[in-house]
Amino acid sequence: MKIKIDYGKNGVIIEVPDNATVLNPKHKEKIDNPEAVIMSSLRNPINSPPLINLYKKGMKVGISVCDHTRAQPRNEIIKCIMELLGNIDKANLLIFIATGSHRQSTNEEIAKMFNNEILSNVTIINHEGNKDSNIKTIGKTSKKTPIEINKEWLDCDLKITTGFVEPHFFAGFSGGPKMVAPGLAGLETIMNLHDYKRIKHNKSIWGVTKGNPIHEEISEISRIINVDFAIDFTLNRNQNITGVYAGNLETEHEIACSQVKKDSMIATKKMFDLVITSNSGYPLDQNLYQSIKGISAAAQITKHGGTIISVAECSDGIPNGSSYHKLLKSFPNPKSFLSKVKEKNYSEPDQWQFQIQSQIQSNNKLMIYSKLNEIETIESHMTKITDINQIIEGVQSKIKNPSICILPEGPQTIPYKV
Repeated sequence: MKIKIDYGKNGVIIEVPDNATVLNPKHKEKIDNPEAVIMSSLRNPINSPPLINLYKKGMKVGISVCDHTRAQPRNEIIKCIMELLGNIDKANLLIFIATGSHRQSTNEEIAKMFNNEILSNVTIINHEGNKDSNIKTIGKTSKKTPIEINKEWLDCDLKITTGFVEPHFFAGFSGGPKMVAPGLAGLETIMNLHDYKRIKHNKSIWGVTKGNPIHEEISEISRIINVDFAIDFTLNRNQNITGVYAGNLETEHEIACSQVKKDSMIATKKMFDLVITSNSGYPLDQNLYQSIKGISAAAQITKHGGTIISVAECSDGIPNGSSYHKLLKSFPNPKSFLSKVKEKNYSEPDQWQFQIQSQIQSNNKLMIYSKLNEIETIESHMTKITDINQIIEGVQSKIKNPSICILPEGPQTIPYKV
């Protein structure tokens, strides 16, 4: 049978055995009039006064949004907020691109993220977590993590987070408190939240929030920062809005997570010899760093010694020159990195991504179908492939009746063994 796998903007078609297992999320239909639903949510929020009741004329309003690697409906929500709050001076309406440890969004990417009406009426703040002059330390969490946050965000009178919720491979779910930390956090905060022990913790995994040390600490930071209002979305395969959740950050996010878990996490009774996964296509598969998420989803149901094929375009490379790229090039293999990252004083940006990749490669063979060239793929410690069907045939020649699973939408579908 032929299966379309998300890849870049157009996808790719592969042919798999008829007895292969295909796991897709149970996404809902899109909302017909999303702006009307958004407006209703802002006026009738969850466990919070309406947004308009929180705003006073002359306030400086800060809104955090996802960076260019996320398919967030930014224009819709910002337009609704602007309409609801009325005429706000451009200098008092600040949109914070929550990059976390990612590179800043370029001017070209920002032009794609926001329409001209938005750009003409807001001030864009492109967060830089590694620039000390942009960061202020306001204390520590109960676990002694320094709380370093964007200065301009802290100076805002009304703080609004916007995100979208999907299962996350070590924070449980995206959106919600992640739009403050790591989204608008300084590098030291990010490094602490993503250290070896937290990433290694058995509850730092897809779909788990209770007992998850990363989720619990970023939630604590959002409480200390005192986010005034939060809006989260759920999206379908075509990146249409399927749900809007607004109000108190922790309450609305918990409800959104509960719904996403029903829609996007699928139980399976078997493990597989070969799992083929995407990273949900553009914009989520723009680079290898992001594509580790789809690989992690596949790893949940891949047999020890089995093979994972990642189908991810990586049009933006690793990204090349990033901290993650430098780490990859610094070690001869994932095993040597795992030995190093365990050391008490070892701390490098993006080590968490390489740690998760290395943990997976301790158990599975990892191949990638992408636009990465041969050298980039070798530096990534993966095997480059150009013909997915040839790999399927190779597995069939080595294993009698191999079990094969396909995740066409990658981390939009998180399988788990029962």
